[in-house]
Amino acid sequence: MEIKANCKINLGLDVLRRREDGYHDLSTIMLPVEGLYDIVSIERREDNNVEFKGIGLQVDCPPESNICVKAARLMQERYGIAGIDITLDKRVPFGAGLGGGSADGTAVIVGINQIYGLSLAEEELISLAAELGSDTAFFVRNTPQLCEGRGEIMTPVEVDLRGLWLVVVKPDESVSTREAYAGITPAMPDTPLTERIKRPIGEWQQIIKNDFEKSVFASHPAIAEAKQQLIDMGATYASMSGSGSALFALFDDEAKAEKMRQYTDYIFAL
Repeated sequence: MEIKANCKINLGLDVLRRREDGYHDLSTIMLPVEGLYDIVSIERREDNNVEFKGIGLQVDCPPESNICVKAARLMQERYGIAGIDITLDKRVPFGAGLGGGSADGTAVIVGINQIYGLSLAEEELISLAAELGSDTAFFVRNTPQLCEGRGEIMTPVEVDLRGLWLVVVKPDESVSTREAYAGITPAMPDTPLTERIKRPIGEWQQIIKNDFEKSVFASHPAIAEAKQQLIDMGATYASMSGSGSALFALFDDEAKAEKMRQYTDYIFAL
């Protein structure tokens, strides 16, 4: 079985409070980016081994630490399935805030559910994915969602971006999630994100923020400069995705978006 595990972007990201368990409560709207994806290939084995091969972009950890292997082990422990061969064709940049790794892990859970005929309900798949990370559950639904809590509490949301062009830029620098959270100061916004997102897109730059940008930009000025370049080149809205370092921009004109081709190949019609 071959699965296209697409990444996501965050429209707004409010870090509301630090929780007693050490995590933070968030409010963010996640959108799937169908044109930018890893390819996860999954096959059954007769033994109980989990074999993992990563190709494409350099995979940044040992196989047993990879989220795909963790997902397969979780499914073995929970449902007593046999072994799995996993091959990851890595195309989504990592250390980018695009959720590529989370998408891969969720793809393994969803794929195993299908090839082993487990017939798990959506809520059970969401619960399993949430055990792997904070934004993994999103990829079970893989549609626009308001994500709260650690990211696992989801509510469908309508965001109409038809006719726009999406540009994703990955600077050379990377930002670890640990680093991003270390510089954050949680705060409750005056107006909930669900209300701000209803305003015209031309107003978003002033009212829809990513709370990680302040500290990340201070320590990585090149990322801040890349965002400003997107705005200077005509983006209607530009933001960092997740905890960075990737940036995305919405353009209302194809010609403007295509001017970014000198900086990135990640340009998509919405």
